[in-house]
Amino acid sequence: MSSDFHDDPFLGPLLGAFETLPPREARTKKVTRPMHPKLADSLEGRGINDLYLHQATAYDLSQQGKDLLVVTGTNSGKSLCYQLPTLQMALTEPAGKALYLFPTKALAQDQVLRMNELGKGLGVRVGAYDGDTPKHLRSQVRGMANVVVTNPDMLHIGILPSVEPWSKFLKSLRLIVIDEAHVYRGVFGSHVGNVIRRLLRICEWYRNRPQIIACTATIGNPEELFESLTGRKAELIDEDGSPRGRRSFAFLSPPELPNGTRLSPNVAAAEVMLSLAAADQKTLAFSRSRVGAELILKIVRDKSEKAGLDPKHFESYRAGYTPKERRQIEEALFKGKLKGISATNALELGVDIGSLDAVVLNGYPGSISSFWQQIGRAGRGTKDGLAVYIAHEDPLEQFFLRDPSLLLEQRTESVTLQPSNATILRHHLLCAAYERPIKPSEMPMFGETALELAEEMDMEGTLAYQHGVFIYPAFEAPAPKVNIRGADSKQVQLLVEGQEIGTMEWWRALTNAHEGGIYLHRGQTFRVTSLDLDMGVAHLVAAEVDYYTQPVVESLIEPRITIRTQTLGDCEVVLSGMHITDTMRGYRVRALDGGRILDTVEVDLPPHEFDTLGIEWRLPHFDVEDDPSQTLVLVHSLEHALTSVAPIWAGCDPRDLGSAWFLTMPGSLQPGLGIFDRVPGGVGLAEKLFSILPQWVEAAWRLLDSCDCEDGCPMCLLSPRCECMNDLLSKRLALKWLDSQRVGE
Repeated sequence: MSSDFHDDPFLGPLLGAFETLPPREARTKKVTRPMHPKLADSLEGRGINDLYLHQATAYDLSQQGKDLLVVTGTNSGKSLCYQLPTLQMALTEPAGKALYLFPTKALAQDQVLRMNELGKGLGVRVGAYDGDTPKHLRSQVRGMANVVVTNPDMLHIGILPSVEPWSKFLKSLRLIVIDEAHVYRGVFGSHVGNVIRRLLRICEWYRNRPQIIACTATIGNPEELFESLTGRKAELIDEDGSPRGRRSFAFLSPPELPNGTRLSPNVAAAEVMLSLAAADQKTLAFSRSRVGAELILKIVRDKSEKAGLDPKHFESYRAGYTPKERRQIEEALFKGKLKGISATNALELGVDIGSLDAVVLNGYPGSISSFWQQIGRAGRGTKDGLAVYIAHEDPLEQFFLRDPSLLLEQRTESVTLQPSNATILRHHLLCAAYERPIKPSEMPMFGETALELAEEMDMEGTLAYQHGVFIYPAFEAPAPKVNIRGADSKQVQLLVEGQEIGTMEWWRALTNAHEGGIYLHRGQTFRVTSLDLDMGVAHLVAAEVDYYTQPVVESLIEPRITIRTQTLGDCEVVLSGMHITDTMRGYRVRALDGGRILDTVEVDLPPHEFDTLGIEWRLPHFDVEDDPSQTLVLVHSLEHALTSVAPIWAGCDPRDLGSAWFLTMPGSLQPGLGIFDRVPGGVGLAEKLFSILPQWVEAAWRLLDSCDCEDGCPMCLLSPRCECMNDLLSKRLALKWLDSQRVGE
């Protein structure tokens, strides 16, 4: 496979590192616990005589009633780890129920198809219960299905707030499945941890304790993740017995153009997809943003006819599409009608989209686990697969290009979430009290601070403590007002001629749906004509343009509470409670072809303020090479270097962290910089970074030292998101200071 792509006229000249992972043989095992004869016959009829090691172990332990956590790679057959216990339960206890939770609707729909196929002839009824389920069918699913397949969003707003109609189901609930558990990180994971606690609390009220089986990709803290999500401990199953074909990894950087800029990664990803499709290689391209996914589709369709390909054989897939659009695209995927699809991480998870030959990663997906999930979509089972990683003009992404081992050898990234985050927990205490009054004795399941927070809410009137319980003092359910996929529940509708084509969170709308902003939807381009934040509406019109827009956001930090302090070299580092003010100063107009800046436009929009946790780096007062003005250059350069590598160690998406730098830091009045968790209240990212300061500094030094440039370039120090247009930067000064702070130096 590698030689084919080295000869490709577009791919060949761009290939940097080319790595391969060898194939792996299957390891099987027979179950030792009894299996219903009908289930055993069904498996035998499908040619399944032995199970993979992890599947058999999961079945045996499940029959002992234990909570399980299965940690194996992509396409390892994790689904059978909970499907077999479910079918066994349905055959031995026909009145028993199972609830499957998946993070996306596409994954849930796919699981319904799989379970119906696997349970054929066994009398097992499976039904989807989500926002796309017609209302006239919902009572049928609730009353008749053995297995209800849903997502945390629907559990949060459609099941728990109306528990009475679900009482029979919840009394009979024997198994809760949490698949793709590694997705539940940050804000989303912190919300989901509370939603699951609310579910378990109601089950307990019905004197029921359902078993939990969770599955996750390989991460560094699986047991901690399970406990954070459920409040329970689980039996860990992490020996992967599945076979694997050869995996090839191509690492490339877009070429330099005659004008000195580089080809846009979006264009490069589109060219790669076209090259692969022309070679009859079914390809899935992942982008970390909606704009990127849409741009690739637009470019591919525009160029497909010249490549002898049909534009209709290419599609895009991302959040924000209508249910009808999603079903149409999913059907085309399932039936193999597409040669290529451009997607966000909405297709990262285990949806069965048929056999894929290759995946293209248009930039770093935001976490090591997402990297492995995405490349695992190519080459199912023992089939070979190719993954092409395209590095953006970003220091972290170029760092991976220079040292692929950072991606290929690091599979133990930790997932961080914090259900006890006060901002998030406050919402769920309201929801829980609405569902059933809360006794003080129940508060510990929501965390150590829950009772104190509930007492504060009683004093302010949002909860009421009466007759020994906390009650919700209103009639309208609070859950619909709580967006569990963001800290801010406010949404903005995107309207074209009065028709909704998508939605955005309030802060995302400020930065992407402002007047003049460009919005892409399924290969079409729209320009925002107005944004009404009070009404929660943005109006758009169709527009054919050869550019896209990028927000310029400025962050101001006000440290308020010192939590912990440590010294590193001659620098004082402080974990602090901070007040952040984010201001959308304007946006840059960038060319589609190479991303060069065509214009910068100022805007006047309200700021976004929140309290969070962050890290202050307090540098001493000193002259740099006898030039005091160079202190400012040093601080700015350190902010770029430390922020660039922080996501590797925090185990988060780069967008989950914010930063700011100061010649005179507020509070300390020293030169310094701040790096903070963008989630109100924080979800553990700052604490994680604070605990590994030496490794963080070492990574920042390696980032700069590994680049051959003289004094800073887009490959190591310059950032496309810098509000100062990358002025006042020096790799030389930053490298010298970081070297002096390294452990052992």
